[in-house]
Amino acid sequence: MLIETQQTADEDVLNFFPPIKLLQAGKAEFINAKSLRKSPLAEKIFDIGGIKSIFMTDELISVTKEEDQSWDELKPQILAEIMDHISLGEATIISEQDDVDDSDVINQIIGLLNARIRPAVKQDGGDIIFKSFDNGIVYVEMKGNCAGCPYALVTLKEGVEKTLKTYIPEVKEVRNYEKKEGEKS
Repeated sequence: MLIETQQTADEDVLNFFPPIKLLQAGKAEFINAKSLRKSPLAEKIFDIGGIKSIFMTDELISVTKEEDQSWDELKPQILAEIMDHISLGEATIISEQDDVDDSDVINQIIGLLNARIRPAVKQDGGDIIFKSFDNGIVYVEMKGNCAGCPYALVTLKEGVEKTLKTYIPEVKEVRNYEKKEGEKS
């Protein structure tokens, strides 16, 4: 099985071109343990060690290594994992939902919060911090004067939720983030 590789302008990034499509459509990026659970292949490549991130499209797997690692050692191991994955016929992405695009949605949410919502909340002596996005629900933490304000829920539902839903169709609801006991902000 021939898997072509291509060096990039960044010496820490190497592209791998498998002979088959690993994704049917879209793209996926893997940079942490949570994202890895969605891809057995990405998890196996990360398990080699010395890997910083993996980006996949239907045509390529782009691997970024840690600066102190050598492609001479990593490349044959990555090629072996890709070949094993293809020969076993495993799914590249588990439960191909819209999860792959969550990072794009999160970036849109954070951008909108910073550009339109935070300045207004800060004028009232408060702040709003993005915490997470899960199944269409945005979790934010109200801080400063907004933390104990009786109008915080109105601000959250009428202001923040309405604005986010208007610009980002994936947002279904906005909820106040509840800190777990012993957790720091």
